[in-house]
Amino acid sequence: MRTHKSWYGVTMDNTAAWAGLLRVHAALVPVLDQELQAAHGLPLTWYDVLLELNSAKDRQLTMGELGAKAVVSRSRSSRVVDELTRAGLVERVANPADGRSAFARITAAGRARLRAAAPTYLAGIEAHFTSRMTAAEARTVATALEKVLKG
Repeated sequence: MRTHKSWYGVTMDNTAAWAGLLRVHAALVPVLDQELQAAHGLPLTWYDVLLELNSAKDRQLTMGELGAKAVVSRSRSSRVVDELTRAGLVERVANPADGRSAFARITAAGRARLRAAAPTYLAGIEAHFTSRMTAAEARTVATALEKVLKG
């Protein structure tokens, strides 16, 4: 059911969905970040980059690939990799196919830290997000957001 009110041709339901997404993101990201930092000394941005690297083939990505996959911006992902490298959780590895670029690769210490933090991360998502909807609603949200990402 769509509302008939519109603002510049955009229905209020559509803007409400967008505004809701932004408000949820703004409310939950700091909470999840605080929980990860308090329990594991691991910022959410670090967790995200470690998660993407751990999920990648050979547990490594070029900086461009990482910037496209991680939730942080491309420019921020490079700074996060620098921080993770200093912490011994990621290493930069030369890219044999392209001498101008390097891979970011998760280290054994990075994998251990990711595994240790995963229960806190997953519990936070459950407590602050998915527990507030039914399983069917969660699937609908996931499907709708994936549709947006695919364009």
